Amino acid sequence: MTGWFLFAAAFLACTVEAVEATTVVMAVGLTRGWRSPLRGALAAIGVLAVIVAALGPALTVIPIGVLRMVVGSLLLIFGLGWLRKAILRASGYKALHDEDEIFARQRAAAESASPGDSGSFHGGDPYSFTLSFKAVLLEGLEVAFIVITFGANANAIPLASVAAAAAIAVTVLVALIVRGPLSRVPENTIKFVVGMLLTSFGTFWSAEGAGAHWPGSDASLLAIVPFVAAVSLLLVGQLRYRYRTSSGGSARAVLP
Repeated sequence: MTGWFLFAAAFLACTVEAVEATTVVMAVGLTRGWRSPLRGALAAIGVLAVIVAALGPALTVIPIGVLRMVVGSLLLIFGLGWLRKAILRASGYKALHDEDEIFARQRAAAESASPGDSGSFHGGDPYSFTLSFKAVLLEGLEVAFIVITFGANANAIPLASVAAAAAIAVTVLVALIVRGPLSRVPENTIKFVVGMLLTSFGTFWSAEGAGAHWPGSDASLLAIVPFVAAVSLLLVGQLRYRYRTSSGGSARAVLP
């Protein structure tokens, strides 16, 4: 059962990162041509491969208890950050993340960028290359972190890798079909679910690494995840009521 939770958490988390990177690449490619953005994306993937190959094996020499406590704590911090923002967005205190607006902003920036340096990059466009490289590298590092930490803690790096690959493949396929912003992907909902899963996994692994023994071992996740979800939804309800009361029921803005 833990394997299914692991796959779902890794898949959803990696989907969020893939959507954000793909939105940038699509905006630049549709505006300034595809050659340089694709070269930038491929270069970033190459750098990521080197980083993962260098850091991944190092995890095997760390005692599993220490690894679970450290990485579990990091996942808990990471998950609580996502969950906090998701609760604030769902309740109205923070504007929703809007891929349409991000796509339009990136496209406008690409259109306004000077093409004067295009000839100095072996026939390519340095602006497109750099923007695509940065987006894919930064979001790719998030994906690598998710795969390595989830996989190492559960001793299932191949499963986490498959989940990440599936998330990236699905995102790219959707991008090729719609050829525009991936606004149909319910990213705000995905981030809410991912925040709950990361918080649950982080709580489970950090406590286990510190020496705690969960009733039923891995099966305790079947209680931890619903508990975190219930508390999160309760907070959303309370904050949403407070927001509507204080704002007089006015509609919230939808911004990134």
